[in-house]
Amino acid sequence: MTDQIAPEQIAIVTGASRGLGFALAEALAPRFHVVAVARTVGGLEDLDDRIKARGGAATLAPMDITKQDAMAQLCRSVHDRWGGAALWLHTAVHAAPLAPASHMDAADWEKSVKTNLSPMGYLVPFMAALLGPEGRAVFFEDDHSGAKFYGHYGTTKGAQIALARSWQAESVKTGPRVDIVTPAPMNTTTRMRFHPGEDKSVLASPYAEAARLLAELELG
Repeated sequence: MTDQIAPEQIAIVTGASRGLGFALAEALAPRFHVVAVARTVGGLEDLDDRIKARGGAATLAPMDITKQDAMAQLCRSVHDRWGGAALWLHTAVHAAPLAPASHMDAADWEKSVKTNLSPMGYLVPFMAALLGPEGRAVFFEDDHSGAKFYGHYGTTKGAQIALARSWQAESVKTGPRVDIVTPAPMNTTTRMRFHPGEDKSVLASPYAEAARLLAELELG
Protein backbone atom coordinates (compact mmCIF):
# COMPACT_ATOMS: atom_id res chain seq x y z
CA MET A 1 0.00 0.00 0.00
CA THR A 2 1.27 3.49 -0.84
CA ASP A 3 0.42 4.71 2.66
CA GLN A 4 3.17 2.44 4.01
CA ILE A 5 5.94 4.02 1.90
CA ALA A 6 8.68 5.75 3.90
CA PRO A 7 9.45 9.45 3.32
CA GLU A 8 12.86 8.57 1.87
CA GLN A 9 11.09 6.79 -0.98
CA ILE A 10 9.00 9.81 -2.05
CA ALA A 11 10.04 11.98 -5.01
CA ILE A 12 7.98 15.01 -6.03
CA VAL A 13 8.29 16.20 -9.64
CA THR A 14 6.67 19.51 -10.55
CA GLY A 15 6.11 19.81 -14.28
CA ALA A 16 5.87 16.05 -14.79
CA SER A 17 3.45 15.80 -17.70
CA ARG A 18 5.90 16.36 -20.56
CA GLY A 19 9.49 16.90 -21.61
CA LEU A 20 12.30 16.55 -19.11
CA GLY A 21 9.95 16.39 -16.12
CA PHE A 22 8.10 13.44 -17.66
CA ALA A 23 11.36 11.63 -18.44
CA LEU A 24 12.79 12.27 -14.98
CA ALA A 25 9.63 11.07 -13.25
CA GLU A 26 9.64 7.88 -15.28
CA ALA A 27 13.35 7.26 -14.68
CA LEU A 28 12.99 7.69 -10.91
CA ALA A 29 10.54 4.78 -10.75
CA PRO A 30 10.56 2.20 -9.28
CA ARG A 31 13.34 3.40 -6.94
CA PHE A 32 11.00 6.15 -5.75
CA HIS A 33 7.25 6.52 -5.43
CA VAL A 34 6.71 9.54 -7.67
CA VAL A 35 4.29 12.32 -6.83
CA ALA A 36 3.75 13.74 -10.31
CA VAL A 37 2.49 17.33 -10.40
CA ALA A 38 1.24 19.06 -13.56
CA ARG A 39 -1.84 20.67 -15.05
CA THR A 40 -2.18 18.29 -18.00
CA VAL A 41 -4.18 15.25 -16.93
CA GLY A 42 -3.56 13.32 -20.16
CA GLY A 43 0.20 13.68 -19.79
CA LEU A 44 0.06 12.51 -16.19
CA GLU A 45 -2.00 9.48 -17.17
CA ASP A 46 0.52 8.57 -19.87
CA LEU A 47 3.29 8.91 -17.28
CA ASP A 48 1.40 6.67 -14.87
CA ASP A 49 1.11 3.98 -17.54
CA ARG A 50 4.84 4.10 -18.26
CA ILE A 51 5.78 4.02 -14.58
CA LYS A 52 3.54 1.01 -14.00
CA ALA A 53 5.17 -0.72 -16.97
CA ARG A 54 8.50 -0.31 -15.17
CA GLY A 55 7.10 -1.89 -12.04
CA GLY A 56 6.79 1.41 -10.20
CA ALA A 57 3.95 3.47 -8.81
CA ALA A 58 2.96 7.11 -8.89
CA THR A 59 0.51 9.45 -7.25
CA LEU A 60 -0.91 11.84 -9.83
CA ALA A 61 -1.51 15.41 -8.72
CA PRO A 62 -3.25 17.35 -11.52
CA MET A 63 -2.57 20.75 -9.97
CA ASP A 64 -1.36 24.17 -11.07
CA ILE A 65 1.82 25.35 -9.33
CA THR A 66 0.64 28.95 -9.69
CA LYS A 67 -2.16 28.25 -7.20
CA GLN A 68 -0.63 28.67 -3.76
CA ASP A 69 -3.54 27.09 -1.92
CA ALA A 70 -3.34 24.00 -4.15
CA MET A 71 0.37 23.64 -3.49
CA ALA A 72 -0.20 24.03 0.24
CA GLN A 73 -2.83 21.29 0.05
CA LEU A 74 -0.46 19.04 -1.92
CA CYS A 75 2.40 19.44 0.53
CA ARG A 76 0.13 18.96 3.51
CA SER A 77 -1.22 15.77 1.93
CA VAL A 78 2.29 14.43 1.32
CA HIS A 79 3.20 15.19 4.92
CA ASP A 80 0.06 13.62 6.36
CA ARG A 81 0.32 10.51 4.18
CA TRP A 82 4.06 9.79 4.20
CA GLY A 83 5.62 12.15 6.73
CA GLY A 84 7.74 13.99 4.19
CA ALA A 85 9.70 13.49 0.98
CA ALA A 86 13.27 12.73 -0.05
CA LEU A 87 13.43 14.56 -3.34
CA TRP A 88 11.90 17.50 -5.20
CA LEU A 89 12.68 18.12 -8.86
CA HIS A 90 11.27 21.38 -10.25
CA THR A 91 10.89 21.39 -14.03
CA ALA A 92 7.66 23.36 -14.49
CA VAL A 93 8.21 26.33 -16.76
CA HIS A 94 6.43 28.71 -19.11
CA ALA A 95 8.23 29.53 -22.35
CA ALA A 96 6.79 32.70 -23.85
CA PRO A 97 7.49 33.40 -27.53
CA LEU A 98 10.72 35.22 -28.27
CA ALA A 99 10.22 38.96 -28.68
CA PRO A 100 12.18 42.22 -28.42
CA ALA A 101 12.00 43.74 -24.94
CA SER A 102 10.27 46.78 -26.42
CA HIS A 103 7.52 44.59 -27.88
CA MET A 104 6.89 42.11 -25.09
CA ASP A 105 3.27 41.10 -24.70
CA ALA A 106 1.93 42.01 -21.26
CA ALA A 107 0.00 38.75 -20.93
CA ASP A 108 3.11 36.70 -21.80
CA TRP A 109 5.14 38.65 -19.26
CA GLU A 110 2.53 38.12 -16.56
CA LYS A 111 2.31 34.38 -17.25
CA SER A 112 6.11 34.06 -17.25
CA VAL A 113 6.38 35.73 -13.84
CA LYS A 114 3.37 33.80 -12.54
CA THR A 115 4.80 30.42 -13.59
CA ASN A 116 8.58 30.71 -13.51
CA LEU A 117 9.18 32.99 -10.56
CA SER A 118 6.27 33.70 -8.21
CA PRO A 119 5.70 30.04 -7.15
CA MET A 120 9.25 29.89 -5.81
CA GLY A 121 8.17 32.22 -3.02
CA TYR A 122 5.94 29.53 -1.52
CA LEU A 123 7.20 26.28 -3.06
CA VAL A 124 10.64 26.63 -1.48
CA PRO A 125 9.28 27.10 2.07
CA PHE A 126 6.68 24.35 1.56
CA MET A 127 9.16 21.86 0.11
CA ALA A 128 11.88 22.70 2.61
CA ALA A 129 9.54 21.62 5.40
CA LEU A 130 8.80 18.34 3.58
CA LEU A 131 12.40 17.57 2.68
CA GLY A 132 13.89 18.32 6.08
CA PRO A 133 17.67 18.33 6.58
CA GLU A 134 18.24 15.05 4.69
CA GLY A 135 16.23 15.73 1.53
CA ARG A 136 17.29 17.16 -1.82
CA ALA A 137 15.89 19.74 -4.20
CA VAL A 138 16.97 19.90 -7.84
CA PHE A 139 16.62 22.84 -10.23
CA PHE A 140 17.41 22.98 -13.93
CA GLU A 141 19.32 25.94 -15.29
CA ASP A 142 18.66 27.27 -18.78
CA ASP A 143 20.62 30.48 -18.87
CA HIS A 144 19.32 33.05 -21.33
CA SER A 145 19.52 36.02 -18.98
CA GLY A 146 20.28 39.14 -20.97
CA ALA A 147 20.10 37.37 -24.32
CA LYS A 148 18.38 39.08 -27.23
CA PHE A 149 14.64 38.36 -27.50
CA TYR A 150 14.59 36.28 -24.29
CA GLY A 151 13.17 39.05 -22.11
CA HIS A 152 10.21 37.05 -20.81
CA TYR A 153 11.88 33.71 -20.32
CA GLY A 154 15.47 34.67 -19.61
CA THR A 155 14.54 37.16 -16.92
CA THR A 156 12.07 34.97 -15.03
CA LYS A 157 14.00 31.71 -15.38
CA GLY A 158 17.20 33.49 -14.36
CA ALA A 159 15.49 34.91 -11.29
CA GLN A 160 14.19 31.45 -10.40
CA ILE A 161 17.72 30.05 -10.45
CA ALA A 162 19.05 33.05 -8.50
CA LEU A 163 16.62 32.23 -5.68
CA ALA A 164 17.61 28.57 -5.88
CA ARG A 165 21.26 29.58 -5.52
CA SER A 166 20.42 31.61 -2.42
CA TRP A 167 18.70 28.58 -0.91
CA GLN A 168 21.63 26.40 -1.92
CA ALA A 169 24.11 28.69 -0.15
CA GLU A 170 21.94 28.98 2.95
CA SER A 171 21.39 25.26 3.37
CA VAL A 172 24.94 23.94 2.97
CA LYS A 173 25.29 23.19 6.68
CA THR A 174 21.64 22.66 7.62
CA GLY A 175 20.11 20.89 4.61
CA PRO A 176 18.23 20.12 2.53
CA ARG A 177 20.79 19.71 -0.22
CA VAL A 178 20.04 21.94 -3.22
CA ASP A 179 21.42 21.00 -6.63
CA ILE A 180 21.37 23.08 -9.80
CA VAL A 181 22.17 21.22 -13.01
CA THR A 182 22.25 22.23 -16.66
CA PRO A 183 20.51 20.02 -19.23
CA ALA A 184 21.83 19.87 -22.76
CA PRO A 185 19.61 21.30 -25.51
CA MET A 186 16.73 18.85 -25.89
CA ASN A 187 14.02 18.06 -28.39
CA THR A 188 11.14 19.41 -26.31
CA THR A 189 8.11 21.60 -26.83
CA THR A 190 9.86 24.43 -24.98
CA ARG A 191 12.89 24.25 -27.24
CA MET A 192 10.77 24.09 -30.39
CA ARG A 193 8.87 27.16 -29.32
CA PHE A 194 12.13 29.10 -29.29
CA HIS A 195 13.74 27.45 -32.33
CA PRO A 196 10.97 26.07 -34.58
CA GLY A 197 13.25 25.45 -37.57
CA GLU A 198 16.08 23.80 -35.67
CA ASP A 199 17.44 20.42 -36.76
CA LYS A 200 16.01 18.09 -34.13
CA SER A 201 18.52 15.35 -34.93
CA VAL A 202 21.30 17.27 -33.17
CA LEU A 203 19.30 17.62 -29.94
CA ALA A 204 19.36 15.26 -26.99
CA SER A 205 16.24 13.34 -26.10
CA PRO A 206 14.64 14.13 -22.73
CA TYR A 207 15.07 10.46 -21.78
CA ALA A 208 18.81 10.51 -22.46
CA GLU A 209 19.20 13.75 -20.54
CA ALA A 210 17.14 12.43 -17.64
CA ALA A 211 19.44 9.43 -17.40
CA ARG A 212 22.57 11.58 -17.64
CA LEU A 213 21.41 14.12 -15.08
CA LEU A 214 20.24 11.52 -12.59
CA ALA A 215 23.61 9.79 -12.91
CA GLU A 216 25.34 13.15 -12.34
CA LEU A 217 23.21 13.61 -9.23
CA GLU A 218 23.92 10.02 -8.18
CA LEU A 219 20.21 9.26 -8.32
CA GLY A 220 20.33 6.95 -11.31
